[in-house]
Amino acid sequence: MGNAPFDRVPQPLAHPSTARYADIVPSKLFWRLVPFLLLLYIVAYLDRINVGFAALQMKQQLNFTDAVYGLGAGMFFAGYFFFQVPSNLMLERLGARVWISVLMITWGIISGSMAFVSTSREFYVLRFALGVAEAGFFPGIILYMKRWFPLIVRARTVAWFMTAGPISGLIGGPISGAILQLHNFGSIRGWQWLFIMEGAPAVLLGLVAYSYLTERPQDAAWLDDGERTWLKETIEQESESSVVGAPTSALAAIASPHVWILAIIYLGINFCSYGMSFWLPSLIRSLTGVSDFRVGVLSAIPYVAAAIAMVLSGRHSDQTGERRWHVALPAFAGAAAFCVAANSTSLVALVVAISFALVGVNAMIGPYWAMPTTLLTGAAAASGIAFVNSIGNLGGFFGPYLIGRLRTSTGGFGGGLLLAAIALVIAGSLALATRINKYTTTTRPN
Repeated sequence: MGNAPFDRVPQPLAHPSTARYADIVPSKLFWRLVPFLLLLYIVAYLDRINVGFAALQMKQQLNFTDAVYGLGAGMFFAGYFFFQVPSNLMLERLGARVWISVLMITWGIISGSMAFVSTSREFYVLRFALGVAEAGFFPGIILYMKRWFPLIVRARTVAWFMTAGPISGLIGGPISGAILQLHNFGSIRGWQWLFIMEGAPAVLLGLVAYSYLTERPQDAAWLDDGERTWLKETIEQESESSVVGAPTSALAAIASPHVWILAIIYLGINFCSYGMSFWLPSLIRSLTGVSDFRVGVLSAIPYVAAAIAMVLSGRHSDQTGERRWHVALPAFAGAAAFCVAANSTSLVALVVAISFALVGVNAMIGPYWAMPTTLLTGAAAASGIAFVNSIGNLGGFFGPYLIGRLRTSTGGFGGGLLLAAIALVIAGSLALATRINKYTTTTRPN
């Protein structure tokens, strides 16, 4: 158990006298950084998807149609899109501790302010503002982890971090459903309590992040001298290596065909992930008349298997060094499950099919993020990672919006689920078209 997240870590190219650090240091890094970063991302994820549960009440009370709700849910990603690269460049200038703290406090205040929405325009504006505030968080953390975690453990590290998504779905459903039961407590509606109570932790954790996070490996007092030296040299060696055809500057990263392919793959992932996050409660409600709390509990079920699949896939990808098929196969399996879900007429069949679909989507994520962090180094990393995440998260706009539009026009969710299946087929096919695997750097054999 002492080295649990990183059992059987493959050995890096290092002097034999320092090889023991390949086990010791990643484990120390994990227990120091990942649980805290995971907590921050859970809070961030809850603040962006809790509108899905608020919709169970606020749509009727504010007279929002499915199309209005879908557009408002997706507006988050419009703000997210435009401010990814500028925000990551600010992180480069100010440092991770300062900028992540500022972002969290800001989005916590905006999220809480959602409780005072009364018109569709206010809904759109605040969702857009929330996207602007959160824009730099995820790519900033990915860049931060790239500077701390060696390539040999990167897919599983990112996978553990990104279990925040399914964990948020797992705990967020019951918690959000319970908060909605506070309807009219203190003359405040349940959906308003939801935004207030789930926005506050971001402000508090933003204050904690400034003192807890360590900026650079050489500043880590919680590593000894030998561990700091090994980590610094390993990260520098990986940064100096390159993938054939990899961009070497900020502008070259944005113009690179490789980066665009990776961005489109991520767009497909997010189309499905956020499409389900925002619409799953309503999808379950459409097949049953259970209470808000039971909808929350039922919506949590698919995320249990998704979290497990995410970690196992990332771990296996690191152990084998293979990335492309670890992205493509889950994509194709998830697409098949979405097709089954589109034709399900019973609650049990729907939950099972959606569970398999989310297993596929989430199993892609760890191996996927090992690809751009392998391709992009040096000056290209900050802009390239932000750009990939920026384009990719447009899927978070189009997924909820198009599913909402299709439901408005057809009266059901079948068309939206089939569209999600198509998105995964395209993402999986593009993953196989890339030539980015763990061992394609110049320091590894081909």
